Amino acid sequence: MTDTTTAGIPAQVKPPLADTSDMAQVHRVFRDAVAAAPTLIGSATLQAAERVELVATYYRNVLALLHAHHDGEDELIWPILIQRAPDQAAEVQRIASQHDAITSTLEAASAAVVAWQQASDAVTASAAAAAVATLGSALLAHLDEEEAFIVPLAAQHILAPEWGELPGHALRNFSGDKMWLVLGLIREQMTAQQLTMMDDHMPPPVLAMWQQHEPEFKDFVAALRR
Repeated sequence: MTDTTTAGIPAQVKPPLADTSDMAQVHRVFRDAVAAAPTLIGSATLQAAERVELVATYYRNVLALLHAHHDGEDELIWPILIQRAPDQAAEVQRIASQHDAITSTLEAASAAVVAWQQASDAVTASAAAAAVATLGSALLAHLDEEEAFIVPLAAQHILAPEWGELPGHALRNFSGDKMWLVLGLIREQMTAQQLTMMDDHMPPPVLAMWQQHEPEFKDFVAALRR
């Protein structure tokens, strides 16, 4: 009989299991954006057009990252967990199915932010802030469940190389126009050790892109948070 682990993987061929602690750090990017929306969007409309452009650019790119992040979970995480943890499959599927409702509110928020960026008035600002708040109502509860149930489960059943496919998948499927912005927002949440590991494993073109745009990122977030 083959010796197996609780992850359902042959022990003699099993690489290290994933360190899934970075999921909460990625989620913090989305949590911060939702929490800041009333202030950032509400106050921007009262200021210069450049401020509206700055804040709208931030939200367009964070929402695009959220879409890519969920696509990666749908493709890379849920199928593995359902296969390797069949006794937990129903709960995994329940949490995974929340993406459907979030997608509709995500698309509505993205459209509202674009409309606000184009019109830059109080009506579209109010609609954009409300749309992001509606997204947040569904999203934050989902993130809580992922961190409480999915992340620990993934740490028991998903291999480090499999988990490591998530960042590359997200960047390949990112539809925003400032990859350096979302990369920087994620890097802000990381420890020094995690940053070193990221730099060591990042494809050279992506690392070069980040190094080129890091000063621009710092200027962008300094202006955003002013």
